Amino acid sequence: MSSQIDHLLDETRRFAPPAEFAADAVATAELYEEAQADREAFWADQARRLLHWHTPFTEVLDWTTPPFAKWFADGELNIAYNCLDRHVEGGHGDRIALLWEGEQGDDRRVTYAELTDEVKRLANVLTDLGVGEGDRVAIYMPMIPEAIAAMLAVVRIGAIHSVVFGGFSADSLRFRIDDAGAKVVITADGGYRKGKVSPLKPAVDLALADRNGSGAQETVEKVLVVKRGGNDVEWTHGRDIWWHDVVPQASSVHEAQAFGAENPLFILYTSGTTGKPKGILHTSGGYLTQAAFTNQVVHDIHPASDVYWCTADIGWITGHTYVTYGPLANGATQVIYEGTPDTPHPGRWWEIVQKYGVTVLYTAPTAIRSFMKIGRSVPKQFDLSSLRLLGSVGEPINPEAWMWYRKIIGGKTAPIVDTWWQTETGAIMISALPGVTETKPGSAQVPLPGISVDVVDEDGQHVGNGNGGLLVVTEPWPSMLRGIWGDPERFKETYWDKFASQGYYFAGDGARLDDDGDVWLLGRVDDVMNVSGHRLSTTEIESSLVGNEAVAEAAVVGASDETTGQAVVAFVIIKESYLKEHSAEGLAQGLRSWVGEQIGPIARPRDVYIVGELPKTRSGKIMRRLLRDVAEGREVGDTTTLADTAVMSVISAQVK
Repeated sequence: MSSQIDHLLDETRRFAPPAEFAADAVATAELYEEAQADREAFWADQARRLLHWHTPFTEVLDWTTPPFAKWFADGELNIAYNCLDRHVEGGHGDRIALLWEGEQGDDRRVTYAELTDEVKRLANVLTDLGVGEGDRVAIYMPMIPEAIAAMLAVVRIGAIHSVVFGGFSADSLRFRIDDAGAKVVITADGGYRKGKVSPLKPAVDLALADRNGSGAQETVEKVLVVKRGGNDVEWTHGRDIWWHDVVPQASSVHEAQAFGAENPLFILYTSGTTGKPKGILHTSGGYLTQAAFTNQVVHDIHPASDVYWCTADIGWITGHTYVTYGPLANGATQVIYEGTPDTPHPGRWWEIVQKYGVTVLYTAPTAIRSFMKIGRSVPKQFDLSSLRLLGSVGEPINPEAWMWYRKIIGGKTAPIVDTWWQTETGAIMISALPGVTETKPGSAQVPLPGISVDVVDEDGQHVGNGNGGLLVVTEPWPSMLRGIWGDPERFKETYWDKFASQGYYFAGDGARLDDDGDVWLLGRVDDVMNVSGHRLSTTEIESSLVGNEAVAEAAVVGASDETTGQAVVAFVIIKESYLKEHSAEGLAQGLRSWVGEQIGPIARPRDVYIVGELPKTRSGKIMRRLLRDVAEGREVGDTTTLADTAVMSVISAQVK
């Protein structure tokens, strides 16, 4: 089957960086030249410039046993020291590290000195509990400062954390605890979500109970619990410990030991659409180098003046790299928020931007589109003039959502960085550099300095400008995954076998190169539809639909069709203001015609269903396989990873 993906949409709008922004930007065009001249020397320079090395490295990249890379392997450092102690020792202990906002409106300001103190105490507690280098600690917590402290305390003592998103079920938690062989679990009684306490400790109890028949060996010795929700919890004496009983009483004296740059740092499980979750393993020196570098140059971080807010939960890779590690390594001040965007009111995020004077906002396209659905009147009630840079992460952002974000949230001036990367890549790989790049709505644009990507056909051959195919990374990069926990063969098979002869990493995403050679993401290759012999990207048809002024969000799938092989089926959320004035039938018919006019008859949806919500994971990704089940009249598959498991019942009823 051809890997060429037909290109459907043209986007001609361009936005040069504002002159004032460019004059003060961290990144300059010279970075590309430096990286082009000597890629390894470039990354070595970044590692030395951005991090403190207890033992300086002399080797940069060891690629003698691909696909298993080693970066800066003979160097030694401590990740927590780089994120905390050195800022305090450098005279910045009074700088705010975390501006924490609880869902109920309670707040805390945590300085670098205070966070360092807490992490040192917790490191001593963990050591007393028998946790040492290489041991695994599971973290299952709400977005509270203690969650960041937990991650940093674990890595401070050379142990490995496995953070599990606080919305996952006991079964999901059990698998991750067992697969990693966790020795300790750090959790909370509960956390606030949508105005209610979401119980966490009870889920831990359930995950650790009744292992008969699971074949898993009980590895957890202690459960450390933060009191946050105030909900009732059962207590297992000898195993369970209250954080407030041990951490404040522990010594605040703890010297950070140096560990090798290839020391494992964390395991993070990708839920995956098929098969068991994969435990993606990241190590220390290369990961922190690229995390700090990309946070600095893509988010244009000026630590002394910026208030940065990445809205991701620490349960996802975005929360690891751009909440915990990148910003703290750079000494930044950042907002962390416990709750959901619409609680207790739909303007909650904009209220937070106004309250703290947020300057850099990094969020997901799905959040932007949900705000579009509500309408511009909500953000217009708040002062968003502090925002100087906007970022997008998680999936391709369609041009109209990009334009809405720029106009309504960014006041028509804030540059937008649309970033492509994955759990596996560890840090941003493709993005505009604000202050340097002329941006194009909907395009991830160019690989960052020091990163090498290509778009190729099934044989691994470059497709050329103006064509679409498969996105690959052609050279090793510092923050790359070092394997799948406990399964090196699956690691090779999943990411490297397809282009084994070229040595390319295949991400599973389709992309095209425009006439300038810039990258446009076309979604997962699994989501490409084959309609009458044409390979169509769901992303481009969704972009066309959202380009209609009535549409807030859309998801497109291919459903079996006797005539065309596959047919386009669209599920569409309409903006509230339009729902009052038009019938669902009229809107659906109008949108079929709209896509035909915008793209051509080949892409016109066979069916358009008007729905109230789309099935999304807690990280905001749309689960198209469930919509495919509905479109083809099958029983809907596993919904356990959805943010709202009831949504599929509603969609199924609407379709019927």
